Amino acid sequence: MPELPEVETVVRGLRPALSGRVITGVWLDWPNCLVFPPVEDFAAQIAGQAIRHLWRRGKYILADLDSATLIIHLKMTGRLYVVPDAAHNEGDRWVHFRFQLDNAHQLRFSDARKFGRVYLTPDPGLVIGRLGPEPLADDFTLDRFVERLAGRRGALKPLLLDQAFVAGIGNIYADEALFRAGLPPRREADSLNTDEQARLYDSIRAALATGIDHEGASVNWYRKPDGTPGESQEHFYVYGRTGQPCLRCGTPIERLIIGGRSTHICPACQPPHSG
Repeated sequence: MPELPEVETVVRGLRPALSGRVITGVWLDWPNCLVFPPVEDFAAQIAGQAIRHLWRRGKYILADLDSATLIIHLKMTGRLYVVPDAAHNEGDRWVHFRFQLDNAHQLRFSDARKFGRVYLTPDPGLVIGRLGPEPLADDFTLDRFVERLAGRRGALKPLLLDQAFVAGIGNIYADEALFRAGLPPRREADSLNTDEQARLYDSIRAALATGIDHEGASVNWYRKPDGTPGESQEHFYVYGRTGQPCLRCGTPIERLIIGGRSTHICPACQPPHSG
């Protein structure tokens, strides 16, 4: 599933093509992806609305329109791209939404697994209101991170995946952040000392920033809006590197299952009782 760096890259790639454009119509063939409004109202409500601002919140893509906000979650296999009306794209075989624009172009939403979600609402808080803070925002300080850690129990890996704790982190960047911090994924959140809290905070931000710098990770379906892959996967420390030598110490990377999710660690750099 695309995480914060991938979604941020998609937003940055789409913004030049969508800013100021008017949505003149919409076609869809998979109503189950549309959460609200009802499908019979969707086309009428969105037609004629201009895209005023495109932004990201957590793993959600938001387009502020004249009188509502269009929200899209890519889920596992979703892709967004803008092309001329007559253009053929390799992702078109899985397109389930086409947003017609006023310049003979279309915003297409391709989603092979059909898990993606689309919302049109005057109140974005109905969708994103429960998300935690943005980990790369200026106001997400170390003090604020420590405050959010206070009283938290349970293992670090599931906590980092909790979107109500911090928004945008998924399986990939949780593994990368924990490695950078030298913390094992099963370490209890309430056991961290002051230095470990600071290391984890810095490592979360560093892992996500590096992901954005390399325009996301194309380990499965993710592609940038221009169709090319991101390069973050070429710079991972642990994720997807099972059996390969740790880039720091040479110990083979191990794959664990924690909470039903694949988790990648260096057993030497992230010992069970580190800290």
